[in-house]
Amino acid sequence: MNVLRTPLQVENSTGYSPYILSVPSRQLIYVLETFNIVLCYVTLSSGVWTWRTVLWVAIGWIVGISLGMLCCIYVATLHENDLWFSNIKEVEREISFRTECGLYYSYYKQMLRAPSIQQGLSELISDNATESKRTINLLRRMNIYQEVFLGVLYRILPIQAYLEPVYFYIYTVFSLQAVYVIALFITSWLLSGSWLAGALTGVWYILNRVDTTRVEFTVSLRENWSLPFFALQIAAITCYLRPHLKPIQQKVVLWLMFLATLCFCLTWQFNQFILLVQALIIFTLDCLDLISTEQVTCLYLVQVSSLLSVWLLQFCNSMILGSLALSFIVAALFVKHFQVRPNTYHMFLLKPQGFDWFILQDFDASLYLCEEAFGLLPLDTFDRLAGTLPRLYVLCINVILSDSSAVGRPQKGRGEARPICMRADVAYNLLHTVFFGLLALGTMRMKYLWTGHMCAFAAYGVCGKELWSLCLNMIHCNTKTKLRLIRYTLPLVILCFLYHKFWPKLMTELSELREFYDPDTVELMTWISSKTPKKAVFAGSMQLLAGIKLCTGRVLTNHPHYEDRALRERTRQVYQIYAHQSPEEVHGILRTAGADFVVMEDSICYERRHGRGCRLRDLLDLANGHIMDGPGDNDPDLVHASHPRFCESVKTDGPAYTALFTRVFQNKTFHVYKLRRGKKRAKGDREPVAMEDKTH
Repeated sequence: MNVLRTPLQVENSTGYSPYILSVPSRQLIYVLETFNIVLCYVTLSSGVWTWRTVLWVAIGWIVGISLGMLCCIYVATLHENDLWFSNIKEVEREISFRTECGLYYSYYKQMLRAPSIQQGLSELISDNATESKRTINLLRRMNIYQEVFLGVLYRILPIQAYLEPVYFYIYTVFSLQAVYVIALFITSWLLSGSWLAGALTGVWYILNRVDTTRVEFTVSLRENWSLPFFALQIAAITCYLRPHLKPIQQKVVLWLMFLATLCFCLTWQFNQFILLVQALIIFTLDCLDLISTEQVTCLYLVQVSSLLSVWLLQFCNSMILGSLALSFIVAALFVKHFQVRPNTYHMFLLKPQGFDWFILQDFDASLYLCEEAFGLLPLDTFDRLAGTLPRLYVLCINVILSDSSAVGRPQKGRGEARPICMRADVAYNLLHTVFFGLLALGTMRMKYLWTGHMCAFAAYGVCGKELWSLCLNMIHCNTKTKLRLIRYTLPLVILCFLYHKFWPKLMTELSELREFYDPDTVELMTWISSKTPKKAVFAGSMQLLAGIKLCTGRVLTNHPHYEDRALRERTRQVYQIYAHQSPEEVHGILRTAGADFVVMEDSICYERRHGRGCRLRDLLDLANGHIMDGPGDNDPDLVHASHPRFCESVKTDGPAYTALFTRVFQNKTFHVYKLRRGKKRAKGDREPVAMEDKTH
């Protein structure tokens, strides 16, 4: 077969036509063209694909993949060093999956223990162990397809002999961090035309680990699964908004965008809120006339099709059809195609009164908003980010230069000059940084959506042409040679500076060795596993119950997946064990929930971590109309409680309490009580339960 060196008629951002090797196969040419469109937008081409250019591009891909692997190894090492994960017992490993992380990992464990894959899926679809007295479809309620997929994959792959299930799980999550870094690398490369920008992005992401990820101590958190796919989607959008894409290339990029969006939506329950912000970004670009009608429609349709696909995969979950994101996109498409000017309709769909959960007097909202992760972004975050490079300054420069460096182009279908003109891919990434930056300022947990992308956009500011072209124009010495010299030299200087300043700190951090130590929780889990019936139902705090399900497999009354209204109400009722309630009232509530045992924690009953008004007992007092403990102001409509606090008074073993509750286990942290049943069932309840006291 003769191989010909012929040009493909695909222009890059510099206006040059790169050459690649083509063959007489038309389909193969399309594939090569699609791959070529990525390459010619992420490299500085001299006009032809010489061996030097190919080598430069190959080095770029090697650097990107290496940085991704470096990040993966880095977080895996931190996880091992912090817990001594390889040397602790299995129960300690499972306890290390704190709060909702333990709940999600328990379903992976459940899939592995099922006699067959079919039975494992059936148990998840008809689950009666996660919420007592209820049968729920876990695949509909929760985003756990990743646990199902890994469970099936581990069963069918011949790796059981040399790789434990827990390592297969955590290594997969850590590997996704490599995907995350590579996706950011590609985005920055696409924007700037230089893979050195991608190198800066990867290094900044790793050095700012505290603010870019928390995967090393919250392994199975949903965001750690979804954000890598979100970064891939942003890279696909950036490529799609580049000029001169052929139809076949647009289709390939749109399919990649759809797959990334689908995986993102399928792995995180907050996907609809993120897509809403993204839809607002697309809407803003449309209003500013920066992208074509076809591009707007395609981007919206990708979002809609992804949400509807997830709706089907989650057994027609009503939350998705009723989401603000889907409603906004449908409304935007309707107005787009039935009105002349899309920017004539307002965006005020989000009225403050619609978000009832933001009202602090509401117990469910306060339970979240009192946590640090849902508070405002601390100001020291900016100090840490500026320690590697004053990137906020770079971003501001990019915002200012957006209009200054723009060259007027005609409007869509008109002969007039655009009032605002900017590269569409740059405009999208700029608005993405601004919108998600505002979201991060209001909710600290959302900073992980912003900081990684900010690394990529800041690297574009350093390695892109716009800033340095303007600077060189101001001193009247703008030549291609000088521009290229600055764009290549400056990132290398910054990388050398970062290496000199942060490499010793990085090595010191990796040399710090710790060990998991939580003997009280280990004692509790061991006792539950050995001394209680396998079908026993436990009540307690959401965080602890998730660990009980993972470590012991017992049935729960409530759990941390807080998106269901009925579950939120049950949780509020179960939490009355920490409120001012009579023993009869608490016993009735717990029996209604089907509880056989209740676990109370001193760390909650005597909480000091939060200030007055945000402690769980204070939230319960406010919800019940009672005056809060301790010195401080109270609302005038609050009254003194008629009963003592249950978690304190039950320890007195008074007659009113011992008639309904029997203490069966206690240590320095936990107190477990068995609920006595009514007289008709008392005979069947006389099974002995061992009493252990670990306080001495």
